[in-house]
Amino acid sequence: VTAAGKRYPLDQPFFVLATQNPIEQEGTYPLPEAQLDRFMFNVLLTYPAFEEEVTVVKNTTSNYSPELKPVLNGEEIRFFQELVRRIPIPDNVLQYAVTLAAKTRPNTPAATAQVNQYVSWGAGPRASQYLVIGAKCHAALNGKFSPDAEDVRAVAVPILRHRIVRNYRAEADGISVEAIIEGLLK
Repeated sequence: VTAAGKRYPLDQPFFVLATQNPIEQEGTYPLPEAQLDRFMFNVLLTYPAFEEEVTVVKNTTSNYSPELKPVLNGEEIRFFQELVRRIPIPDNVLQYAVTLAAKTRPNTPAATAQVNQYVSWGAGPRASQYLVIGAKCHAALNGKFSPDAEDVRAVAVPILRHRIVRNYRAEADGISVEAIIEGLLK
């Protein structure tokens, strides 16, 4: 990290989790696309179920203090990160991931009619990288030795959702980014 012209090394692994409030809320400012692109996933959270919320309220309004136990240490996380990178990916699956990202870019040879109609800016090369890494993780978590197109599709929405900028026509027609992505996955 660099702050005020001075570089500060960070321990590995280093990652950032962030929350994003709806733009309509007072005091929120949207991140520029270049900053959003640095986040691998955009995961939408819903309200908890009633019983889950009851548990949260009980645990946060009393003297309850959970005993937190680490699941993995930094060295183990780095091991698994490297392990995922070593998972082989067939060329056709890698090309599927890159093609999927390319299809989000309007007015390019890969773009679909829907993308040309509703998208002002598509996903860049970082999306292709994250689709491959995400597919490898998804495959490993599901006991597969190598990812396939199904694994790419499984991670596509949270990886692409924040990298596609809809135009005014999409907003006027009620076309969501998710609907655009789902159209590309068919």
